[in-house]
Amino acid sequence: MLIEFLPLWMFTAVCLALMLGYPVAFTLAGMALLFAGGGIIAGVFEPSLLQTFPSRIYGIMNNYTLVAVPLFVFMGVMLEKSRLAETLLSNMARACGRLPGGLGLSVILVGALLAASTGIVGATVVTMGLISLPTMLRHGYHPSLATGTICATGTLGQIIPPSIALVLLGDVLSNAYQQAQLRLGVLNLQTVSVGDLFVGAVIPGLLLVVLYITYLLVVARLSPDKAPSLPSDANHDSEQPSELTGGRLWLSLVPVLVLITLVLGSILSGIATATEAAGVGAMGALILAASQRLLSRERLIDVLRSTTRISAMIFTILLGASLFSLVFRGFGGEELIHTLFNSLPGGHIGALLVVMLVIFLLGFILDFIEITFVVVPIVGPVLLAMGIDPIWLGIMIAINLQTSFLTPPFGFALFYLRGVAPDSVATADIYRGVAPFIALQLCLLAALAIWPALVTWLPSVMR
Repeated sequence: MLIEFLPLWMFTAVCLALMLGYPVAFTLAGMALLFAGGGIIAGVFEPSLLQTFPSRIYGIMNNYTLVAVPLFVFMGVMLEKSRLAETLLSNMARACGRLPGGLGLSVILVGALLAASTGIVGATVVTMGLISLPTMLRHGYHPSLATGTICATGTLGQIIPPSIALVLLGDVLSNAYQQAQLRLGVLNLQTVSVGDLFVGAVIPGLLLVVLYITYLLVVARLSPDKAPSLPSDANHDSEQPSELTGGRLWLSLVPVLVLITLVLGSILSGIATATEAAGVGAMGALILAASQRLLSRERLIDVLRSTTRISAMIFTILLGASLFSLVFRGFGGEELIHTLFNSLPGGHIGALLVVMLVIFLLGFILDFIEITFVVVPIVGPVLLAMGIDPIWLGIMIAINLQTSFLTPPFGFALFYLRGVAPDSVATADIYRGVAPFIALQLCLLAALAIWPALVTWLPSVMR
């Protein structure tokens, strides 16, 4: 019995080690080698399986899709350094400030635009926290509402394309879909791509923005003291709102809209793949920074250094997860998962509910990258072999993973904002503030489960 469930013990050991704070990549690889060594000694693991790991590394190095990761990271970091968010948020706040909840509304709108042009959650949360949080608190916003809005808006980069999370998830699901087809004995040359996930995420991403805006407007209407409108004399500097809404606001919007059009438009129209669009976005961010006279040698070196660090972290985790997945399958983990899922009541619906619940709970203790590289390769082939649409499954997992940034105690968006929030804002305020937005994300998950066409319709039209 112990040997039969060895893959699950292995997965549990990795989760416990990660909770103790050990580095993710080395924990995955080290635990895999530890269990493999024990399995070889006990005669329950085939040593020759480890000889296939170099070929996996070579496959990652030659994966054209993953080239989009450093390119999108470069684009996001460059836009962060170009002060695009600072200018746009300042002008949007002046234009919307007199509306009930206007400051919060401007944060959501700017966050959605940044999500569609950067896709980096940490940069968005930190930028919003530094720029908008002091202003919102100064004008009477309740701390929990202000912090919750900023944290939730920052996570929009997880689901609104171009998203690094969707790039990574798309690559993992592509491999899982091929494995599922082989399990079923089907030779299907068509597979799910990152571009398919980008297209499928458009409507859910917009719906999530609408849910956030609706919630904020309802709070502003029912409790005006929590989200007050700005008095007429509270505009920054001596600018008049009409001047901002007409000229300066439009000028601050143009660069973002052009970049979004170039990146997403090229993907949606079929002109470019996600990787090619990432190259366009990286070059567009470079040109945008140069046009604003913010492209110095020191800033470029800083951007390249940050891009290298983030990309190296992602790919190191990918290598560790690849070794973990190899050893997990060597112990018969995939067959075990398949057997467990088939024994669940409700068929594929019951299996999907269990997976969604497990991913949501793991989001309390693990990062989205860890869940993407460890959990999805394990459950993905089994779920797809049950006939679940790969694009719909990818978006469902992506939105579920988005909650991992908001769920305490290890929600990264909470950490990012806590690091830049003033001492007057209690950590409990941040936790209370994100709770309604987590509920909204779960409501969106339920809506997509009831109406899958919200995800699958646009990709079917664009094909």
